[in-house]
Amino acid sequence: MTENGSGGKNSLTIRDNRTGREYEIDIHEGDVIRAMDLRQIKVDEGDFGMMSYDPGFKNTASTISTITYIDGGKGILRYRGYPIEQLAEHSTFLEVAYLLLNGELPTQSELDEFVHDITNHTYVHENIRTVMNGFRYDAHAMSMLISSVAALGTFYPEARDVHDAKNRRLQIHRLVAKMPTLAAFTYRHHQGLPPVNPENELSFTANFRNMLFHIGGGEYKANPVVERALDILFILHADHEQNCSTTAMRVIGSSDADPYSALAGAMGALFGPLHGGANEAVLKMLRRIGTMDNIPAFMEGVKRKEERLMGFGHRVYKAYDPRASIIKKAADEVFEVTGRNPLLDIALELEKIALEDDFFVSRNLYPNVDFYSGLIYEALQFPVEMFPVLFAIPRTVGWLAQWDELLEDPELSIARPRQIYVGSAQRDFVPMEKR
Repeated sequence: MTENGSGGKNSLTIRDNRTGREYEIDIHEGDVIRAMDLRQIKVDEGDFGMMSYDPGFKNTASTISTITYIDGGKGILRYRGYPIEQLAEHSTFLEVAYLLLNGELPTQSELDEFVHDITNHTYVHENIRTVMNGFRYDAHAMSMLISSVAALGTFYPEARDVHDAKNRRLQIHRLVAKMPTLAAFTYRHHQGLPPVNPENELSFTANFRNMLFHIGGGEYKANPVVERALDILFILHADHEQNCSTTAMRVIGSSDADPYSALAGAMGALFGPLHGGANEAVLKMLRRIGTMDNIPAFMEGVKRKEERLMGFGHRVYKAYDPRASIIKKAADEVFEVTGRNPLLDIALELEKIALEDDFFVSRNLYPNVDFYSGLIYEALQFPVEMFPVLFAIPRTVGWLAQWDELLEDPELSIARPRQIYVGSAQRDFVPMEKR
């Protein structure tokens, strides 16, 4: 038992009033107790022991990680210790990907080698196109992408050897590289256009846009402002600690599933509208408001709980989401190129009211990452159904970094939460004729 800074013990004393017994529970770094330590609290030796009940894991830590740090009260987000603001300003997405996967910013030679490795794996097997062609013309892009990633795993059976670190790294490079290709194929399928193969001399984001929008012959010309804005959006979405989809990735990975299967499961979690569909909901809200004149009535409706203010507030952040201010600046630069989206004025006025009105301030309803991202995606000519796909491409890096860390964890154990059973007690079977 260690002591804290004031000379006291780093422990809790718990008194069970049912029995009068007292238990001393160690407090670990970060004001954490181990849930299994509660199991010693019993009325008698035949009991299972005490459990905590935490729907949605609101106050349960499932892992120890070195990847992403969030302080929601102060609006802080850091990757491997580096503030997201600095990374968004100075780094490229692949540089941030290297950081998340390896723990340190790369030297120039390390980055060159990493970019080469990713570029070398952008092509996908031709049979994947057969998988794509099996979907209806109007199949949702995210459903197609999830299915394609799961199918991709069948081409690499060696990926099941998840405890070979070198093999894991190969699969990580393959997935990071091939996600934009698969994503672009889903878009082209939906548009009724033939797929465009990767052009590996282009940057990561320029190559992606080329595969999406290239028509006919000629060399693709990337707009540097548009390319940089998409790179920043990818950086901001690369990881976000133990959210719903990352938890799904870790839970699936805990069974020693291959990364393609685990990634498909994480993407399924992201596809849920409460996770990856928030920016689409923001656009729908802005369109429904329609004009600046309708804003006061809408905001009064929010206060009466008749309307929902989408893109404000966050499960983690109780201050301004640091990603939102970065995206807002990027939006201004994008609109200089693409033309101003009239919905932006409505968005800015909503933000102004929310930041000044005590009703919203007292409830920590600050803009989050989704509030402006949909406006940028729309300006960059992405249809709404591509929004979760655009989320999944960069988040693949975070998911894989978390999966790789999981498999190196000496406390790795297959995920198996407990339940509290409140159903019927034992009953005897009743024959059909007596029911």
